[in-house]
Formats: sequence, C-alpha cells, structure tokens
Amino acid sequence: MIDQFINFVIRPPRAEYDPDQFLWEKEFTLAGKEYKRQDLELRNSRGHVLRCSHYVPSIFPDNALLPCVIYCHGNSGCRADANEAALILLPFNITVFTLDFSGSGLSDGEYVSLGWHEKDDLKVAVSYLRSNNQISCIGLWGRSMGAVTSLLYGAEDPSIAGMVLDSAFSNLFDLMMELVDVYKIRLPKFTVKVAVQYMRRVIQKRAKFDIMDLKCVQAAPKTFIPALFGHANDDKFIKPSHSDIIFKTYAGDKNIIKFDGDHNSSRPQFYYDSVSIFFYNVLHPPRPTAAYSNKVEKYYDLGDLKFGAGMDESLLYEIISGIRTMGTDAASSSSAPPSVSAAKTVGDSLFDIGQIASESICNENVLLTGNHTSQLQDKSNEECSSYTSSNRESWGRCSSLGSIDEPAADCTTSDDNHQMTLKVLATPLRNIQPTLFEPDIDKTKQKQKKVLTAKRSRHEKLEALGQRLRLGILRRVGHRRNRSS
Repeated sequence: MIDQFINFVIRPPRAEYDPDQFLWEKEFTLAGKEYKRQDLELRNSRGHVLRCSHYVPSIFPDNALLPCVIYCHGNSGCRADANEAALILLPFNITVFTLDFSGSGLSDGEYVSLGWHEKDDLKVAVSYLRSNNQISCIGLWGRSMGAVTSLLYGAEDPSIAGMVLDSAFSNLFDLMMELVDVYKIRLPKFTVKVAVQYMRRVIQKRAKFDIMDLKCVQAAPKTFIPALFGHANDDKFIKPSHSDIIFKTYAGDKNIIKFDGDHNSSRPQFYYDSVSIFFYNVLHPPRPTAAYSNKVEKYYDLGDLKFGAGMDESLLYEIISGIRTMGTDAASSSSAPPSVSAAKTVGDSLFDIGQIASESICNENVLLTGNHTSQLQDKSNEECSSYTSSNRESWGRCSSLGSIDEPAADCTTSDDNHQMTLKVLATPLRNIQPTLFEPDIDKTKQKQKKVLTAKRSRHEKLEALGQRLRLGILRRVGHRRNRSS
C-alpha cells in the first residue's frame, strides 16, 4: 500500500501516444486560416530531453509579434491535452506552446515531481520562446500538476503576463492526508504520519525532492501576475478548498470560477469563454482583420463544421439528447421526451439533429399561425441536414477543421473497404428564418409575446449545445485526457 502511495506521487500512469495521431496535424486549417505544428526538443538542467510542440500561423501577420500561451498538463497527461487550448486560442492570434514534462509522455525522465522539477522544465520553455523574435508576451495555462507548476514558476518570474490555474493543490502533505480519508484507508492517524515520513525519505532518494517543500500556499503571497482560478465543485481528488486557500492569499489581480464536474471531467463552454477573454485582455494580441473576424464569428456560430476522428460519443449522446428534449418543448406536457438509444450510432443521431431543430421551429409557427406546418418543416429539414454514408461506424481524419472557404462541411475518408461523407448543419440554426404569416393581432398579441420569448430561450440553448457539440467533435483523433491517479 505504501508503494502505491509513492507511485501516486512520483510514478502515476504514463501517457503513451503517437504525435502524428494524437496531436493536431503538421498543417491544418481552423476557421478559414492555415496553421502549422512545429515539433522540437529542448534539454532541461538535469539533461533530460523534453518533447515540445508549438502551434503557430503558417504565415505570421506583417510586422506583428504574436503572444504565446504555454499549456502545462497534469500528472498523467501529455502535450496532447493542449489540443483544446489550441482550438480556443489560435483564432485570436495567440500561439500555443506545449511540452511533455520530464517523466511524462515522450520526454526523458523516470519520475514526476508534481511541480517541483517541472517548474525548471517550464523555465526552459519560457527561455526558448523569449529567444524567438516572433513572440511577444507569454501566458501560462496549467491543470492540476500543471497549475502547481505554473504558480511555482510565476512566483519566480513576474514578467509572465497572466496565468490560468485549473485545480491546483495548496499543500502536497495536506492533499495526501485527505486522500487517505477519500479512499477509506483504515489506519490510525499516527500510523499514517509515520508512513508519510517513510514515503518522504523514499521520494527524496528516488525523485530528488522533498514533499514537505511543495506548498503553493507559500508562493501565492509572493506572486503578482494576473490569475484566473478554476475548480470543479465535485472534485474529490483535489478538493475545491485548495483553490480557495490559494485564491485567498494570492497577491495579484485574481478571479475564480467554479463549475460542475470532477477533477478529470471536460470543462464547460462558459469556462473556456472566460479563459479566452482573460488571455485576450492580458496578452493583447494583434486584432484580426475585419474579414477574418467575420470568418471566426461564423465558425463559432456553427458554420461549416468539419469532423475529426475519435469523438467523445458519450458527450455527443448527451448533447443530442438535450436537443431532442428541447425539440419536444412545444408538444403536449403529458408526453415524455424521447431518449437517445445507446445502440444507435453517433452518425445516425447527428442525422436527426437537423430534423429536431426544424421540428422545434415549425412547432413554434404552428402556435403562431395554426397552418402551413408541413411546408415549413420540409423546407427546414432540407436546409438543415444532409447525410450519406456507406459505413456509419467509420470516422476519418481530415486536416481542415472549420474552414469557411468551402460551401459545406464535408469530410471524406477512406480505408481498405469503406468511404464516408458527412455534411452536418451546413446551415447555422440561427440563420434559418421560417416564413411568418400575419395573424389576427387583436386575438393573438399576448400569445405571440409568450411564444417569441420561449423561442428566443430555446435558440439560446441550442447555440450553447452547439458549442459543446463542436468541442466534443474537435477534441481530435482519439485522444482522451489521461485521468489523474
């Protein structure tokens, strides 16, 4: 049992992956703009080689320097965890740098240190970026161990422009004592403390750091960098109280966001929105041209969406189920909303989304006019969704994601026996404008007001679900974030 606790600290499960499969492609398109992935190797002060990737535009803006955010992964993570950060930040002229810390992923090293040695790895990455004459200021985005790493490094380097700290722990010893209770290890307290002292000596010998020195709460009062804290309310691994303690003593400008979920769950869309706004304000990237700004807006409004492989199907089913539920709002209250069958493929379910949205809009028009329902439904269905497939279980990769230069969101992939074409929601829901007929104003004015209010509310929910759907689809090529252990 003591060996298990030692491995919990210095040798959690290690992420093994193929960069060409689990990272963004060497060249890819996002929101109509071309980007590239630059892979490189750096060497830390202990002689370990660190595998790194830098996501940058294929062509830098004329006479403009771009800021960079360094993404720091968790104790069982790797640089593939930064895929979401690249998706969120690249369209705003913010480059993304990510690395496998020593002892993690494909980098050298046998042990991790939950932030102690990782801060030195981070220093190497920052030094590399400062030597790059195309990079301006630097921000840090860390999760779990990566958040601790960012905070420890930020206390030593006040030139960092801003930090996002997701699920940091305040004190490693306190965290270990809490986990004894969480996992119901039935030992007397004095026995646990003796075991921790033994673990301390073993970890010092193997990984060359003292667990008693790993205290973020001591670094917080010395750090003045603007910071955005985040923590899941149901996190049992690192309790939200840890972020509260750090936040209370933090000396710089600060804000904290709490959200539903646990330590390893996907973060909600409003959290990602807050992160992008925070980095935009502290990094001051050059403003995109008006034409490109329109492209970005259309991209994030569900326009011209392209698919990658390895989607989180449980998330998609949840979203589709939510859309189905909203689609039945206009129906009789006695009818239960239909559920999504687990036996049904994601492809089949996605095919139904356009129909669900169209039915919702048409039901609203029924309340307004009482007729012409079938004509509107047929027209909306034709605009919303088109899907063909010879094998709906086959999901391919495509290197152009969300390009708005093409008329439809097609992605064709082939293997030895199958070929598939997808076209999903080529027309954004908000742009579907069904024909409204003139009702009798005197008789229906009050009824119209209620229906339009409900319509706006449903459209807002559909847009929010659409954003979650996009993140689920674009999480990329089969990578699932390794759970912290």
